[in-house]
Amino acid sequence: MPPPPELIEDVTAEILLRLPPDEPEHLVRASLVCKPWLRVISDPGFLRRYRAFHGMPPLLGLLHRLLHCNGCPDRRLAPTTAAPFFPYPNCEYSESEALDCRHGRVLLYVRSEEKGWSFLVWDPVTGDRQQVPDVCISSVIYTAAVICAVSGCDHLDCHGGPFRVVFLASDNKDVLIKASVYSSETGAWSVPVCLAESSGETFVQPRRAALIGDDIYFVLRLDNAIIKYDSGKNCLSVINPPKMRSCYITLMVMEDSSLGFACIRSSSLYLWSRKVNSSGAAEWVQCRVIELDGMVPIANPDDKQRVAGFAEGVGIIFMSTGVGLFMIKLNSGRVRKVGEPGFYFSVLPYMSFYTPGSTTLIVQL
Repeated sequence: MPPPPELIEDVTAEILLRLPPDEPEHLVRASLVCKPWLRVISDPGFLRRYRAFHGMPPLLGLLHRLLHCNGCPDRRLAPTTAAPFFPYPNCEYSESEALDCRHGRVLLYVRSEEKGWSFLVWDPVTGDRQQVPDVCISSVIYTAAVICAVSGCDHLDCHGGPFRVVFLASDNKDVLIKASVYSSETGAWSVPVCLAESSGETFVQPRRAALIGDDIYFVLRLDNAIIKYDSGKNCLSVINPPKMRSCYITLMVMEDSSLGFACIRSSSLYLWSRKVNSSGAAEWVQCRVIELDGMVPIANPDDKQRVAGFAEGVGIIFMSTGVGLFMIKLNSGRVRKVGEPGFYFSVLPYMSFYTPGSTTLIVQL
């Protein structure tokens, strides 16, 4: 019997284009089937189409942060897929704390015996590392965000290229909230700016920030007041949160690119969105309530459900209970356990496309 006819490359590409990006090993294994398939999958044009077809980068792994009084979590990037990462930068640092994951990068605050404290921007897919000097703000409580600095970037393939680090802290010396920005293009930190208005609270929460356009949103401890850093105007301002008291909240980016706020009360997940009303003023609108009883498992009747984070673009909320860490897909209600029992204050989702162009996959497979 003669061998079956080969698929036309255009048809092959259309089939391979539909392999799910959240299981990247499928695409890599397909590239090993034969040389024509490898040629299709390795083509830069196909990879651009693949990223554009699937839109937002998939969730590949998780880190998380704790309150300072609770110490530091394990120093590891926990994969949520079979994709292998470059090793977590542990060996050369006596202390290390994950601060943010965004645009294909992980931001770490690290300490070496020789050089003291500094920041490290690490790409787990390519293994690239870039050292960032420490910021000149005296602080114990702080948070930060790492963002791509390429103008007009769609953030579908943010490996390499310039970046910025936005650092927000409660200054120990003058009890003010300050922000400073590092640019990889200039290799320097900006002059710190202070919050002009009094918020009644000067302690920053070590939660993951929300990025919308040129604005980055952080949270303070008292009443979950929100700090907005406007990178275009280089200034800080305060936004009052929804009138719902909760110790565990997360900021979100909603589907319409508005600022979102999530919290839990009485076994219900409340989602709020900051909308502009007919008068042109921004106000919080409750957009959804999700009953969690029977949806997310708990260890016992006294166990509490806590919001721990959000993955933008893929509609995933992270929650923890005495049973473990769970992610909920808001569009389908699907619940998946992604971590063992423990205290999760702020989950940092690592999201990136992992294609055969990544050296790690080529070497390991």
